[in-house]
Amino acid sequence: MSQNHKNLDKVTAAGLLITLGIIFGDIGTSPLYVMQAIIGKEKIDDEIVFGSLSLIFWTLTLQTTLKYVFLILRADNNGEGGIFALYALVRRHAKWLVIPAIIGGSALLADGIITPPISVSSAIEGLQLVYPEIKTIPIIIGIITTLFLVQAFGTNVVGKAFGPIMFIWFSMLAILGIRQIIKEPAIFSAINPYHAYRLLFFHHDGFWLLGAVFLCTTGAEALYSDLGHCGRGNIRISWVFVKICLLLNYFGQGVWAISMHGQYLGTRKPFYQLMPDWFLLIGIGIATMATIIASQALITGSYTLISEAIRLTFWPKVRLKYPSDHKGQLYIRSINWLLWAGCIGVVLYFKESANMEAAYGLAITLTMLMTTILAAYYLYTHRFNKLWIVAFLSVYILIEGAFLAANMLKFTHGGWVSVLIASIIALVMVIWYRSNIIKNRLTEFVKLDKYLVGLKGLSIDDSVQKYATHLVYMSNAHRVTEIESKVMYSIFEKRPKRADIYWFIHVDITDEPYTMKYKVNIIEPDDVIKVTFKLGFRVEQKINLYFKKVIEEMVKRKEVDIRSRYESLQKQNVIGDFRFVVLERYLSNENKLPFWERLTMEAYFFIKGFTNSEDKWFGLDTSNVKVEKVPLLLRPIDDIILERED
Repeated sequence: MSQNHKNLDKVTAAGLLITLGIIFGDIGTSPLYVMQAIIGKEKIDDEIVFGSLSLIFWTLTLQTTLKYVFLILRADNNGEGGIFALYALVRRHAKWLVIPAIIGGSALLADGIITPPISVSSAIEGLQLVYPEIKTIPIIIGIITTLFLVQAFGTNVVGKAFGPIMFIWFSMLAILGIRQIIKEPAIFSAINPYHAYRLLFFHHDGFWLLGAVFLCTTGAEALYSDLGHCGRGNIRISWVFVKICLLLNYFGQGVWAISMHGQYLGTRKPFYQLMPDWFLLIGIGIATMATIIASQALITGSYTLISEAIRLTFWPKVRLKYPSDHKGQLYIRSINWLLWAGCIGVVLYFKESANMEAAYGLAITLTMLMTTILAAYYLYTHRFNKLWIVAFLSVYILIEGAFLAANMLKFTHGGWVSVLIASIIALVMVIWYRSNIIKNRLTEFVKLDKYLVGLKGLSIDDSVQKYATHLVYMSNAHRVTEIESKVMYSIFEKRPKRADIYWFIHVDITDEPYTMKYKVNIIEPDDVIKVTFKLGFRVEQKINLYFKKVIEEMVKRKEVDIRSRYESLQKQNVIGDFRFVVLERYLSNENKLPFWERLTMEAYFFIKGFTNSEDKWFGLDTSNVKVEKVPLLLRPIDDIILERED
């Protein structure tokens, strides 16, 4: 077992506390709205209460505990988890796996837009029990806006308080539940799956209640996504405590619901009904902090997901910032404000948390289904027993398929919002992924050997004005022996670029998350050198800094002389200038592409107009970078008919 895997399974008291603060915010705040969603539409009776508690117990057991905590957490990519990390593990085995990866990733991002509004709204609406006339929407918008404003500064300092606050939250859940359960211990008989069976198949519209029941496990995907931050051991141990607290609260709400037999729920909220009057404002305060932490976890998770999508060529190259040195601290300005706009739109459109329940759950069901497909393929590639793989796939396709079918009932009542958001995100991912395939397939590469004589000749040609001492090109050519024809066109034809040493840099994104390696190929000593960086899909691209480090190492080894070649400067040991050239492609009008490919490429370049240029993405120093526009001539029009007139 590697050291990385040993660390994953390591359990510490501090690790358990941090895990409570990072992992369980979403699933931990579900008691605020789950029972309300289940029993809020009809008269309360024993059958619906016992049946719903049974469904909640078995959903948390089969879906969260067995599938995610026990099984899926095994599939780590060098310590990292999440649907894109899982896809990175299996993508070399089958090209079609990109479909579940894109569907699952886009649905998870859509969930990140719905979660903050429903969580914060559910907590703040408790104030109406004390102040019936209070307007909650401005308070909710204020909290969500503040939350997004602080993202740019990093959450390392406040993050240290997340664990203790969530420990207080879960302890409060357990205590509130126990206060009710001691009045009616027989409520634990609801664990019997027979109650779930009766509710599903004999109660009026019982099956469709699965859509509300599913809300109790919506945070399960976060368990897997944040595997790298907390470790498998800490997640598994802390989940025991979290699950007990959740169930105690749900069963406590069940006892209260039974006491309301024959009545409608109305405006009452089962969660807050468990609190004594003197504790209500304190409880609302703790609940609000818990929902803010839950929202923070989803926002951070969205940043991580987008950064992985960029590395896997699913998303445009947007600017990534690291506000602190803390592992996992990431900030993406464009995504931050898109999420904020989405959250505010959801609050203004739905107005109340009860209305948001319809939009919530539908998208995440798709993510869970896609994770099941990818996980089954992972088990297959790791030579697990085929019978067990078929059993796993069958059971969870059945369970999640039932949840999806039940959630589809919500579609016209607001579920279309999350589906629309997920569809837009998926469309961007498909466009970006397909356009990269088209570019890579039709980009022309040439043998570097053919141009070595020309490059050496240009280096010593005094009749050509020197462009730079060291001329550095960013290249997409994977093979050491090849280079893009456009690079040679830029050097020899567009404007002859004389330099003493030509450097070609290629960045290879690996399926491992934190790889940082490089390889130097000296193709022609002191004339042509190719450097290949192998960077993990979670490593920030700071090519300027990395290249300087490579130069330092090469100088130490006496592999290259980087001094200026001007005689007066060379005598003083002055380092020669480095100039980077980045080729930025545009879609040429001289193209004859099939309709769908042209549409894809036009959409690609339209989206690209709103994103960072290549030099910013690679982290190059803008003072010594030249960005050259070159046409992307994929298939030239060659059937032009012109007649000459004498």
